[in-house]
Amino acid sequence: MTHPARTLMVDLPGPTLTPDLARWLRALNPGGVCLFARNITTPEATAQLVADIRDALERGALVATDQEGGAVLRRLDGPQPPTPQGLGVLDDPQAAFEAGALAARGLLELGINWNYAPSLDVNIDPLNPVIGERSFGTDPARVAALGVAWALGSESAGVLSAVKHFPGHGDTRVDSHLALPVVNKSRAALEACEWVPFRAAVQAGVGSVMTAHILYPALDPERPATLSPALLDGLLRQEWGYSGIVVTDAMDMKAVADRYPAGQGAALALTAGADAVLVCGHGDQSLHDLHARALERALQGGTLSAQRVEAAVTRLSQAEARFPGARRLISAAQRQQDEAATLRWATGALERQGPLPTLDPAAPVLLFAPAESELGGPYGDFLSGEALAAALRPALPHLQSAVIEDAEATAALLARFPSAPALLATTGRWGIPDTTVALAARLATRRAPAVHLALWSPDAAAQLPLPALVTHGFRRAHLQAAVDALLGSGQTAPV
Repeated sequence: MTHPARTLMVDLPGPTLTPDLARWLRALNPGGVCLFARNITTPEATAQLVADIRDALERGALVATDQEGGAVLRRLDGPQPPTPQGLGVLDDPQAAFEAGALAARGLLELGINWNYAPSLDVNIDPLNPVIGERSFGTDPARVAALGVAWALGSESAGVLSAVKHFPGHGDTRVDSHLALPVVNKSRAALEACEWVPFRAAVQAGVGSVMTAHILYPALDPERPATLSPALLDGLLRQEWGYSGIVVTDAMDMKAVADRYPAGQGAALALTAGADAVLVCGHGDQSLHDLHARALERALQGGTLSAQRVEAAVTRLSQAEARFPGARRLISAAQRQQDEAATLRWATGALERQGPLPTLDPAAPVLLFAPAESELGGPYGDFLSGEALAAALRPALPHLQSAVIEDAEATAALLARFPSAPALLATTGRWGIPDTTVALAARLATRRAPAVHLALWSPDAAAQLPLPALVTHGFRRAHLQAAVDALLGSGQTAPV
């Protein structure tokens, strides 16, 4: 009989698999490993880590990560997949397909064969704290067309895709990392909106679906979707006929962990219809062992059936065979094509609100940006004011910068360069700080031109009294596209 720990997806504390960790991994024998930014360093080192994981497990195990594009990226070297929100602006399924393939190539170069992407959440609520630019947009049909194309692009390039967060995380104002969201919508309302992209993914045969830790009282008043037989077995499997892998969102998230402690949720998820139970705890071996013991107790106690475990492991084994994760290096020519594509997509997604000045790279330009941005949920990095200035300075060598929070520095810069054009950057997603609002009002009264550089949230562009350039992201290609636009036609300089 297969041990139920074979259904677990675990994480590791760092970028190497030490002998002790390898022995522990072999003894636990999980379904695979999910890698985070702390595990991913140089391509060579990460590829070695992935190979060591498979050596320890003695099979072509599933090695996963979240390489969604935009703000949620684990591998940052090489071509960076675009923000789904930016792809939504392009509204081009072929571009979305190519973006999914680009993400897959970067992962397969490391031997990673499962990408927990893309998000098929319809971004209904602009104040949603955890989806935002991870979504392809607010229109269900557009999200369906682009999201499914992205997923199929990934799988065509050799990496299993996981569309998420079923049955929809787009209309919440609660982050399921922190608490349990509740979506009080009727089944008819869900059918008309949130479920449209997921139905399309099922019909297209996308390889895996990730669940949401959200309560949908109209379908199950007691259990969040991850643990709900009505949603996983009843709706997804039986009604929609889905035969691929169902993987849970991380079980250490408070939406589940606070209500089902000590690993209780793992067996409930499997019984509900999940095949892989994702447990992430910064590589805490005791947390993974806790879930393994909880699964074993459930199996012995009869609340988890051996047949359900066998069915889950069979699906995972089939995915291992279909997506073996054999390392495939990216050629120099392909890398160049991918970098060009990211810039082309970023340029196409730029949105201009109001007249923008043409900057002179030979003259001073002022940059005001926040020192840092508030993070949460899946976000592991952000663009600091210092990093933004450093990225723009090669193209604007006379750039002068100050962080918005330093009122004295911003006032001094404005006094020193009274006629220099100014860029005011917003890089957060939870509203605009009062200090930024006040500075924008001051810049609007100057004689010199000023531009609001909205690098993350397009909704911020309407909140400040300045012409805006909305980039839909803050990665290399987004900054390059923004600089090219501000320098004017025919004037380009690398950032």
